[in-house]
Amino acid sequence: MKIFCVGRNYADHAKELGNAVPEEPVIFMKPKTALLQPNTPFYYPEFSNELHYEVELILRIAKNGKYIPENQANKYYDAISVGIDFTARDVQANLKKKGLPWEKAKAWDNSAVAGNWILLSDEMLDNPIHFSLNKNGEQVQLGDTRDMIFSFDHIVSHISQYFSLNIGDMIYTGTPAGVGECVSGDVLTGYLETQKMFELEIK
Repeated sequence: MKIFCVGRNYADHAKELGNAVPEEPVIFMKPKTALLQPNTPFYYPEFSNELHYEVELILRIAKNGKYIPENQANKYYDAISVGIDFTARDVQANLKKKGLPWEKAKAWDNSAVAGNWILLSDEMLDNPIHFSLNKNGEQVQLGDTRDMIFSFDHIVSHISQYFSLNIGDMIYTGTPAGVGECVSGDVLTGYLETQKMFELEIK
């Protein structure tokens, strides 16, 4: 199982971090050990003093593929969820300043949260999908697939030009504006439309 992530897929988020809006998907990966397992507590990482939440829609790959045409890409994923790509922002900033890779800021153990899965229907894909994140009961992020720079199908096709996609792989499709810091004791709750997909307390 592989975890692919798309960076800067919402223009407002790219701008809030001072990054250029990309001309093609920005792809990075997390190892499978990054996925927080069900009923496992999430602990604030000891190596960071600035932990940020980033809520994202996640696609689940349902068919093996390579070099997938964009107009066929929707046949390769079957379910959607909402999750968090946690980022140690202070670690990331320090690594970026040195021109170094920043997996240590993004891909550490338990840095990827995934909620419940919902099977996708044609009706869902034909309409805007809304998702959100609450921190301690207050909404802090709100996403709408109409604001994505690169669509689900474009992302799946693009990734498949470089990496084989296999059943069970996950794609975190990018975060909207509103990322921010969280601390121990915060409760983060993710929603797909009005349905609660996960709730997480930071230990």
